[in-house]
Amino acid sequence: MEDQALSGKGIYPGTFDPVTNGHMDIIRRSLRVVDKLVVAVAANPGKGPMFSLEERVSLVLAELQTLPPDQAARVEVKSFDTLLMHFAVEQGAGVIMRGLRAVSDFEYEFQMAGMNARLNTQVETVFLMASEKVQFISSRFVKEIGRLGGDISQFVSPQVKKILDVRFEEERNGLRPLD
Repeated sequence: MEDQALSGKGIYPGTFDPVTNGHMDIIRRSLRVVDKLVVAVAANPGKGPMFSLEERVSLVLAELQTLPPDQAARVEVKSFDTLLMHFAVEQGAGVIMRGLRAVSDFEYEFQMAGMNARLNTQVETVFLMASEKVQFISSRFVKEIGRLGGDISQFVSPQVKKILDVRFEEERNGLRPLD
């Protein structure tokens, strides 16, 4: 079979629990590489997400409103609970976009890209290095810092911070279990 050019459609998968400034950096930069982007919010119950799948999709959709209209029009948000390669085929995507923050990310992502290539040789994985200002941000650290009363305003948008503050307050008052 002849090699074909990469699809104009890419997928940026993740748990997005919550969506951070780092995620938004990769979304913006992915739009320089692909014509259309599907932000694929993984169900991923094994990670014990703080937010439900529906809440995470809503958070990402709200964050996309901060993009210029011409960019936002090129992004879709969909949830999935299947193998990423099956989802990519279903969406007609030829590219998986992944952000890398550190060497530890690379080791995991390298293994994942290898497994995905074995499952489907027609879908390529493209790695984007996180921008300098956001390379240390992870959803896990954002939740840990926020839960302990630290300032998370430089890691997430004001609207995500507001939602997190409410969730942390609910946890402190015993209205929600810790994740």
